[in-house]
Amino acid sequence: MGDEVKIDKQLFHTRLGQLVSSWKDPKKNEAYSGVGSIVVVMGKTAEGPYSKSLSLHFWLLGYEFPATLFLITPEKFYVVTTAKKAKHLEALQGGKIPVEFLIRGKDEAENKKQFQQICDAIKKSGNKVGVLTKDQAQGPFAKAWREVYSPDALGLEEVDVSSTFSQAMAVKDEAELKTMRACSRALVGLMKDHFIDEMSKIIDEEKKVTHSALSQRIEAKIDDEKFFKQKALKLGDDFDVTQLDWTVGPVVQSGGKYDLKTSAQSDDSPLHAGIILASMGLRYKSYSAQIARTYLIDPSKAQEKYYGFLTDLQWRILTEIRDGAICKDIYNKAVSIVKAKHPELEKHFMKTIGYGIGIEARDANLAINAKSTRVLKDGMTICVTVGLSDLENPKPQDAKSKNYSLLLTDTVRVTTGDPLVFTGGCPKDLKEAAFYFKDEEPEVKVKPETKQVRAAAPKSTAVIMKSKLRGERKEVDDGAEQRRKEHQKELQAQMQTRGLERFSEGGAVGDGKSKRQIKKFESYKRENQLPLAVSDLKIVVDAKNQTVIVPIFGRPVPFHIATIKNASKTEEDDFTYLRINLLSPGQGVGRKDDMPFEDPNAHFLRSLTYRSTDNERIASICDAITDMKKNATKREQEKKEMEDVVTQDNLREMRNRRPQRLSDVFIRPGLDGKRVPGELEIHENGMRYQSPNRPDQRVDVLFSNVKHLFFQPCAHELIVLIHVHLKDPIMIGKKKTKDVQFYREATDIQFDETGNRKRKYRYGDEEEFEQEQEERRRRAELDKEFKAFAEKISEAAKKIEAGVDVDVPYRELGFSGVPFRANVLCSPTTDALVSLTDMPFLVITLDEIEIAHLERVQFGLKNFDLVFVYKEYTRPVTHINSIPMELLENVKEWLDSSNIAYSEGPLNLNWPTIMKTVIQDPKQFFIDGGWSFLGTDTDEEDQDDEEEESEFEASDFGEESDGSASDESDFDDDGNASADEGSEASDVDSGG
Repeated sequence: MGDEVKIDKQLFHTRLGQLVSSWKDPKKNEAYSGVGSIVVVMGKTAEGPYSKSLSLHFWLLGYEFPATLFLITPEKFYVVTTAKKAKHLEALQGGKIPVEFLIRGKDEAENKKQFQQICDAIKKSGNKVGVLTKDQAQGPFAKAWREVYSPDALGLEEVDVSSTFSQAMAVKDEAELKTMRACSRALVGLMKDHFIDEMSKIIDEEKKVTHSALSQRIEAKIDDEKFFKQKALKLGDDFDVTQLDWTVGPVVQSGGKYDLKTSAQSDDSPLHAGIILASMGLRYKSYSAQIARTYLIDPSKAQEKYYGFLTDLQWRILTEIRDGAICKDIYNKAVSIVKAKHPELEKHFMKTIGYGIGIEARDANLAINAKSTRVLKDGMTICVTVGLSDLENPKPQDAKSKNYSLLLTDTVRVTTGDPLVFTGGCPKDLKEAAFYFKDEEPEVKVKPETKQVRAAAPKSTAVIMKSKLRGERKEVDDGAEQRRKEHQKELQAQMQTRGLERFSEGGAVGDGKSKRQIKKFESYKRENQLPLAVSDLKIVVDAKNQTVIVPIFGRPVPFHIATIKNASKTEEDDFTYLRINLLSPGQGVGRKDDMPFEDPNAHFLRSLTYRSTDNERIASICDAITDMKKNATKREQEKKEMEDVVTQDNLREMRNRRPQRLSDVFIRPGLDGKRVPGELEIHENGMRYQSPNRPDQRVDVLFSNVKHLFFQPCAHELIVLIHVHLKDPIMIGKKKTKDVQFYREATDIQFDETGNRKRKYRYGDEEEFEQEQEERRRRAELDKEFKAFAEKISEAAKKIEAGVDVDVPYRELGFSGVPFRANVLCSPTTDALVSLTDMPFLVITLDEIEIAHLERVQFGLKNFDLVFVYKEYTRPVTHINSIPMELLENVKEWLDSSNIAYSEGPLNLNWPTIMKTVIQDPKQFFIDGGWSFLGTDTDEEDQDDEEEESEFEASDFGEESDGSASDESDFDDDGNASADEGSEASDVDSGG
């Protein structure tokens, strides 16, 4: 017993007082059976379950005191112990109930005299003495006591008071309940985050591991302090791992041999992939908790049915456990449910379905069975355990699967309503407890149905023209052209009607949300927060508070960096001038002038000028202000950029079966560091990409955030890919993205052709032919693998009602263009227009398009531009530049078949200005005709009437357009790398 022992005097007297007051109370003392005193003898320390004597020591003192005797009477508390132990207990003196110590030494006669004194006190208190009959103390101290104490000689009647102490210790206070909650959370963590992973890994990899070996792995985990410090376990920083100890097991059972008693042990049989029972109990700071779960590996329908019934039965039992309930009534209710639902299970049902738990790991005096008359009270803690033993499997997988048992155990707290399940954090529903390894891919059966749905998608394949030469465009069927024009008139009329209905109330788009808000800044709340340097009336740059403090009329005046435009310095003669320009209304032109002010009509200070002979100081101040402004602007831009980034919910990992995987794939945008392949896994509510070499880096994509799912085969491409377009952007490393792509390269370098013995006997064309066949086979296998996995993703998403169909780009309908910097192939899909091979990716959802406008459509030009205007007018338009003119009819036909209204014109338009006008008053915009101003097409009759004028206009425009065309053609050979910039320049010119 070390010097660190500290007895809680107040707690001791509180609990002893509760015991004595109930003893004296005529209404509550029935459990004491009329005893006048209670003797508790503790012998030498023994291994094994806590006895009632030991539990009483921990309940009253918080420690075990071996070779010590307690005599409790309603008037006094006697302690017989050694001098060393009495020194720790001296603090108990001075309470409401007197404590008297009898110190034992080496004098046997004196020691015998002390025991005789205790016997006299017992006799004086009455002829009935309370003892703990089942506790047989061992050791010299206990032997010496029995030599003096003889109930028959003293004329005493012994009464077992085990149930009395059980009742006293059954109702827990808040400190006890808090300790039991912490113990239960540690158990949940071991079961859910360690045992399940270890067990499923052994079954998945088909390893031969015995029950005892697996138990030892779990048992050793309580020494892993790092494991219990995980935030997910919610144990808190003050959790002391060193005070954890095992009370039950851990016990692992499988393979047809099961024992549902808490005394069961793990044997040396190998873990069997069938019904696996796992039970364990911990003690933390003297208080216990227990848990048991059943895990079903590839269960039969009968096993699933009975397990589902068992979970439902436990839930029904828990609803009966409440303050005032009688234990036998709870048991009888459970039996009646079994008889009503599955009478064949009655003989397999447990005889006891619960017992008290706390300091004792199992308090048999608080058992829930057919005979117990104990009444439950608020604050009690119960270990509820329900099970079915020796069941027979009608369809066993093997001989060891013929017999099985089911078991569920939880630690709960009794309340006035439904109980609190301390170990409820470890799930037990069938979907969480059942693991399916032999039938991993039941979803594949729905493939034919999926194909039928997708087969109708390429309805516009007839758009492909037999002639694509520019000179042959006039051979287009006049009837088809007329039908297209009529359809476009209908689409534009519908668009005009929708616009008038949508903006019938008037006002700006977005209800003012797109307008820049007035921002208020506060540098300091109180004057004493100003830097001390301001007392010298010098210019102070306070980087911490983002403020520049300048002296004005002898007082320091702070200016937040957000109010400062810039700072500059000039040198004249011996002086250096510092000029600080401040923001104010009407300063400049352009977008920066849109910054709002609370009162634009107020008086504003536009600039401050200071001069000094200290050139170096002025230069350092100017540099500090400039750097602060740059950092503030950078932070503002980063904040604005991150506004639409969402924090996804947690990914629910697939625990009841092996997740479906696509291995050796790369991700774009790439993760930080060296590019290495990883695995893409399908889980319950999303996907996870993780590299085995870098487990610290992973990307989770939830199905609820998926907007489009694309599969692009490797035909005519170097890669095969699965592309996910998101509803809201996420962060991958330090990059914000709305597109996540998983791909594998399909080139020959990805395959090892070494060791092919046939090569030395084959030469020339024959070998090349075989290589071509092999490459085609490999590409077909890649396409099949990726397409099947994409469909699995789609099916998994549909299970949680977040389904999205797999979309495939139709390369034959594609057209080349420049959406960003490089010339790429833009391919239509059923729901979008995409370019997925090269970054940056292009994904345009067709349903979001308001109108498409074809620019630079005129005679003599080789290319034209395509602009998409979205229904959400605050969104910038999308340009696809430098599309070959011979594809004009193809593009028009695709737009028309997709029910997208389009218009065409000879010029590039200034779209930022146009959209700004639309946003300001969309109602007036549609009243004035809406998008009809874009259309330059007229009926043939009008064209005939104005033929001469049209020719004059064309020739008048010819010189300028020819120059433009030649400029465009100069870039045709090198991929139109700067076509996007050229388009921007023409926008500005035409807008003038």
